[in-house]
Amino acid sequence: MSGGRMTRWPGRPTVRVLLLVSLLAAVAAAGASCRPKTGGTAIQNKGSDTMVNVAQAWAEAYRLVAPDVNVEVSGGGSGTGIAALTAGTVHIANASRDVKPEEAEQVRRNTGLSPVDHKVGYDALAVYVHPDNPLEAITFEVLSGIYREDGRLVRWQQLGVSVPGCRSDEIVRVSRQSSSGTYDFFRERVLEKRDFKLGSRDLNGSKEVVELVGTTPCAIGYSGMGYATRHVKMLNVARRAGEPAYPPTVEATWARAYPIARSLHMYTLGEPAGPVKAYLDWVMSPDGQRILQESGYVPVPPSGEARR
Repeated sequence: MSGGRMTRWPGRPTVRVLLLVSLLAAVAAAGASCRPKTGGTAIQNKGSDTMVNVAQAWAEAYRLVAPDVNVEVSGGGSGTGIAALTAGTVHIANASRDVKPEEAEQVRRNTGLSPVDHKVGYDALAVYVHPDNPLEAITFEVLSGIYREDGRLVRWQQLGVSVPGCRSDEIVRVSRQSSSGTYDFFRERVLEKRDFKLGSRDLNGSKEVVELVGTTPCAIGYSGMGYATRHVKMLNVARRAGEPAYPPTVEATWARAYPIARSLHMYTLGEPAGPVKAYLDWVMSPDGQRILQESGYVPVPPSGEARR
């Protein structure tokens, strides 16, 4: 350090430098304390129920890639995952929606770090009915009439169909709980941010929505396309009457034709490093994206272009 300021210090740093070093050390320690410890072996991954199937498939496959890393997956909804990230108790929060500005601010206040978004794929939010229901397509206007607080559609005959096995003709509305990213996305995209009508059957998981619709001829519900089974039918969806109605497929999602497609996110506290970065890099690799598609979701387009 000859020729620099250090040569003029008489053997020990000044008080100002000591205070600066202490402050930097405290900031670094605070940031580190907000990140859950990996211990070199565990990655905590929590959040979206829409993504829980593929998250578990990724975790199981990754054990073959990195046997010393255990990815521990749990659901609970996008809001639950983001809350866990805010508390610094997970490395990765899964979300089927964007982090809200107030949530991002809360993360920064609590941890001193910003949530970093990693878009890992896409999902076409499907509208499900019982397979015996003769309906084939539906519009945003009709969905709003069924689900929105001021909606007046309460019977299937109002949609011009008679549903075998639905003696009451009542439209049974199946929805998600309010902490769900799927709930938020459907409310924003389809209901134009208006409140849901009271009296729907609000379920905790995407799988439960599909299962209930599959056993209830009168029902209609919305859930990720990855949860489709032979016991339900996915409707084609159009934004407006008279416009083409599209099925929830990979091609329609990439082309931005299917109107209720959304991106899937994995959020970290700040830029990831070490085992967490290696895992996210693998998720975005051809192997990780193949697992995403095999799980019923839409991979990132081959061009790598982010599309909404």
